[in-house]
Amino acid sequence: MNRREFYVVIERDEDGLYVGEVPQLCACHSQVRTIDELMNNMREVIALCLEDEEDEVDSLPADLLTTDNYYALHQHLL
Repeated sequence: MNRREFYVVIERDEDGLYVGEVPQLCACHSQVRTIDELMNNMREVIALCLEDEEDEVDSLPADLLTTDNYYALHQHLL
């Protein structure tokens, strides 16, 4: 299993909620009341985003996935 590391950008909104986002992954964010909750949610959200990323690659036509095309697509998805 490959271990990947991601940065989580954390901000506090005007209502006092913590908002976390992983800029490397599309639509990977969460909003909660505590930092502990946020970090737990972010682990789950990252796992879901990575599953979606794999599904996107798996759904592409096989002839599209040449080495060069796969590398470009992988870089785009990150």
